[in-house]
Amino acid sequence: MLGVPGLLRSKQNLFIGRMKFKDYYAVLGVPRDADTAQITKAYRKLARQFHPDVSKAPDAEARFKEAAEAYATLKRPEKRAAYDELGQAPTGAEFSPPPQWRQAHAPDLDAFDGMDLEELLAAMGRGAPGTRHAPRATPGRDFEETIHVDLLQAHQGTTLSLRVAGLAGEHTLEVKIPAGVTDGQRLRLRGRGEPGRHGGAPGDIYLHIVFKPHPVFRVDGHDLGFDLALTPSEAVLGTEVEVPTLDGPVMLTVPAGTRASRRLRLRGRGLARRGEGRGDLYARVHIDVPAAVSDRERALYQELATVSPFNPRAAAAKEKADESASR
Repeated sequence: MLGVPGLLRSKQNLFIGRMKFKDYYAVLGVPRDADTAQITKAYRKLARQFHPDVSKAPDAEARFKEAAEAYATLKRPEKRAAYDELGQAPTGAEFSPPPQWRQAHAPDLDAFDGMDLEELLAAMGRGAPGTRHAPRATPGRDFEETIHVDLLQAHQGTTLSLRVAGLAGEHTLEVKIPAGVTDGQRLRLRGRGEPGRHGGAPGDIYLHIVFKPHPVFRVDGHDLGFDLALTPSEAVLGTEVEVPTLDGPVMLTVPAGTRASRRLRLRGRGLARRGEGRGDLYARVHIDVPAAVSDRERALYQELATVSPFNPRAAAAKEKADESASR
């Protein structure tokens, strides 16, 4: 027969169980005193780096899920506080939550056996099979996911398949990305997260939109930009050139006397805005010269150098002097 101390130890083992520790701060690469902004920034960086649709690393999916699990705990003050109270241990080390932790954070759980740390933190206050208390209505967890889209998908809208890993396993959702999203935007899908328990509301899914790099266009909100190379004669005399847009090539009029670094605007040729309208497309001019010229071309350039009074260095100095005088 067990004595009183042995009986208490036996009951404690029933209630507590053992599980493997996960250092969520180490997973995200942040100090334990990091604020929410640091934690969010670290998660988004890892999510972009290890997203299975982007990374080719063999452990990308595992690292992606690990970062999402850590962020789901550390972004919520109450869960982070409960996690911090568990103390520190090397990742993978076995540990048992102390009895006082259970009393404070999970009084309705009869046993932790068979749980891992993610399940334990997710189950705080929810109750468990076999509990002697009436189950509580508990909302489902929110999920954070990073979605990589190209410019055409952002401009026209698209539907993507999203893999979500929750306590019930991994499942796939079809999510609609509306036309007009911007790089860095956060979309909320209400009720698409983890189902609630005992009548609780389902969680949400938060999608962080990241644009894939484009070989031609730069993105600034809903505006787009690209580099336009001109010959010296085109810049001086003016011309019409074919330029790319999201809708196909169009003709752009280059005014005579166009200088390097000038931005030429094509109104309404940028990304779609949510609701109506579009951003603009800007062509940033740079003037290129041939690496080699014929004898005839060299002679014409030499003649031009002789007859032209234009001195760009003197012109730049005069502009600076005029600016200083007007201040």
